[in-house]
Amino acid sequence: MADEFDPTPALIRLADAGVDFVLTGGLAAGAHGSAYPTYDVDVAYSRTAENLERLAAVLNDLSATMRGAPQDVPFVLDARSPAAGGNFTFDTDVGKLDIRAYPDGAPAYEALRAEAFESTLEGRTIRIASLDHLIGMKEAAGRPHDKVVAGELRAISDLLRAPRDET
Repeated sequence: MADEFDPTPALIRLADAGVDFVLTGGLAAGAHGSAYPTYDVDVAYSRTAENLERLAAVLNDLSATMRGAPQDVPFVLDARSPAAGGNFTFDTDVGKLDIRAYPDGAPAYEALRAEAFESTLEGRTIRIASLDHLIGMKEAAGRPHDKVVAGELRAISDLLRAPRDET
């Protein structure tokens, strides 16, 4: 049986290193009430030079390798790597970690961050993408599973916005 998925170590490493990121994907959907499981950590991140340095240091610390890339493809993991591309999927010592500078369906990072809510994980503050932004990202992804989750998130949004009966 495979090990249980635990996103905590990756999120703690990012937070402790001071990486400016917003949690997206299935974990963020779960924070809003989604019942669908996920098995990776998805984050959007700031592209400032300082943040790229911090992000690269964490990825190296986690022994990150490009998911699905042939072993003989050279890939130097430094601040220039995420700066040159933006969206990457990694396997790490603590599980799958996907970093996206430009998540489909999301606004620019500054708006994504500004509208995110903050939560606490083992004493660290983690920003989580807003419900509306997650719906947009899931719809833009277009995969069948993402469409189902987007529908669930819309239902959650409708419930949260429905007038409350005070009787």
